[in-house]
Amino acid sequence: MKRLPRPPKAVVFDLDGTLIDSEALVLQAYMAAADRHSVPFTHDQFLSLVGKHRQASSALMQQYFGDTFPLEAFYATVGEHIGDTHAPLKPGVAALLDRLDAGKMPFALATSSGPGWVEKHFRAHDFTRRFKGVVTRDDVEHGKPHPEPYLKASTMLGHHPGDVLAIEDSPTGVTSAHAAGLMTVMVPDLIQPDAETVARVLHVGKSLEEILELLDAQ
Repeated sequence: MKRLPRPPKAVVFDLDGTLIDSEALVLQAYMAAADRHSVPFTHDQFLSLVGKHRQASSALMQQYFGDTFPLEAFYATVGEHIGDTHAPLKPGVAALLDRLDAGKMPFALATSSGPGWVEKHFRAHDFTRRFKGVVTRDDVEHGKPHPEPYLKASTMLGHHPGDVLAIEDSPTGVTSAHAAGLMTVMVPDLIQPDAETVARVLHVGKSLEEILELLDAQ
């Protein structure tokens, strides 16, 4: 088992694909919306959106389908398809958060999702009382892969970025955390890391249970 260069004083998590198993749910909703709006949306195009903030995703969608593509109507259809459904936790989340709480290690969230999505899942999984800070796409001027989300989350936790561990599932999120100077590990969800992404992380794990072992090895 690899060791981190120093024991972290705090942790920042991504949300979708890292803490919650939402990517498949969102993919299904995007495909349903594409069918309703008669656009040839592909799985690879969906993967290109994973981890990106809304402005970047919207720009890609217009690149794929043209400037007249009804983005807001498309997103409304996605929301309608998901409805009140919430995504389940990824395996290992409960044990990892319990370990952090037991060690009095604070943790925060840095996500490209909006506040409504975050609030729904925080209510569903009783996260609100546990997280010391939340950074959504509405809280930053520059979303992932820019470092701003992770820099802001580190500030909320009161620690230098170099003393904070980031846990991510996507190359976009890894780029953001690494650029902010956090110790970064990755547990891939839908997208496997390429060589450039691997070079940015300290460890690529198969599960959050593996990250828990990494922390226990400090």
